[in-house]
Amino acid sequence: MDFSQFNAAEQAHMTKIIEKKQMQDFMKLYSGLVERCFSSCVNDFTSKTLTGKESTCVAHCSDKFLKHSERVGARFAEQNAAQMAPQ
Repeated sequence: MDFSQFNAAEQAHMTKIIEKKQMQDFMKLYSGLVERCFSSCVNDFTSKTLTGKESTCVAHCSDKFLKHSERVGARFAEQNAAQMAPQ
């Protein structure tokens, strides 16, 4: 984003707002991932620790989500590049 039309104080304020929004988005994404993987993988509450099966399930769930996010990000970048390309 180009904030060159703003003075230094306004630029700093806009940067702070964007950083706060990015952190909120990250935390929402992270908590959603934790909730999804925990709910689908952990179903035995007889112990404080995860079983091997639960641990493997959580690792697979998070890995699957991260790979999906990478693919979505790559497609988003491709679409942006295609729209920005001179025609």
